[in-house]
Amino acid sequence: MSLAFISLEAVRCLENAELALHPERNLVWGPNGSGKTSILEALFLLGRGRSFRTRNTERVIRQGKPQLTVFGRTAAPETTLGLQAVRGSATVAKVGGAFVSSLAELSQVFPVQVIDPGVHKLVEEGSARRRRWMDWAVFHVEHGFVDVWSRYHRALRQRNAALRAEPGQAPAWDPELAQLGEALAESRRRGLDQLQPYWREATHALMGRDVELLYSQGWARDSTLLGALHASRTRDSARGVTHAGPHRADVHLRLDGLPAREVASRGQQKLIAVAMILSQLDMLRERFATVPTLLLDDPAAELDSPHLAAFIEQVLRLKCQLVSTSLSPHPAMFSAPDRVFHVEQGRVRPV
Repeated sequence: MSLAFISLEAVRCLENAELALHPERNLVWGPNGSGKTSILEALFLLGRGRSFRTRNTERVIRQGKPQLTVFGRTAAPETTLGLQAVRGSATVAKVGGAFVSSLAELSQVFPVQVIDPGVHKLVEEGSARRRRWMDWAVFHVEHGFVDVWSRYHRALRQRNAALRAEPGQAPAWDPELAQLGEALAESRRRGLDQLQPYWREATHALMGRDVELLYSQGWARDSTLLGALHASRTRDSARGVTHAGPHRADVHLRLDGLPAREVASRGQQKLIAVAMILSQLDMLRERFATVPTLLLDDPAAELDSPHLAAFIEQVLRLKCQLVSTSLSPHPAMFSAPDRVFHVEQGRVRPV
């Protein structure tokens, strides 16, 4: 589902802006520091409830302003979305004029994904990014997943609180945590199994070679989660945290049998991370009729001509709404965009 319109106030250097978006290719161009990426950040906020640049939404609020606001309207079926972040308060959002109980509800209406210059961190950094990547797709494939995820993390917080305050009470949470955790892990496993053919196609198209994508559930495969919780009880009590469970899950990426984060160049890491995102989008489009909007922030960075051409081909075959940034009004990335916006000194105007 594409976004037809977005308005924003007090997002980074942008005081206010309105963009009527095309359902296909949109280009936002301007000099460095003009606010191009901030427009993508506002789009991402509207679909995810958070930024792709920082974990602290308050940092996205324009300096000297008490709050930011983002409002959008999807194309047919037409639905309105709104998000407000206030300094010192929780972020709140509305869908169709009604407040949402969870920011995850935004993604049901406006699914959005981003490829930015830091995309290589999916490969290079810790497991939290890869869990978010994995869970976003599973959320769109299994509609009950977000409820299980929320209940699991609520039980996990309760168990960790008990471990720190009254360790003897922590085992009372084990049966519920184990039941929810195993359901969560199984959903992730099914999602990655479904992804594998799209993953192989994307890595071959972008890199011309195999890259293994392996799932680690967060505890020993030869044990139940309940058994793993019991086995780690002494260590958990000593450190005040739960060591076994899907909150420790990861996706291992291997190049020629070795960890990609250790042996792949920065350019290769970027291609692997791009393959992770594009394979998800391809799977969602083909198998589940979900076509997210794709945000591309300086997508040509660190890619040579052959790999850039392969990247462009893979993006265009998705046939999704694209919003891309560039320093030039005539980027080499794609042929003539359907709609162009110029940004300079925090001001946005259609061209």
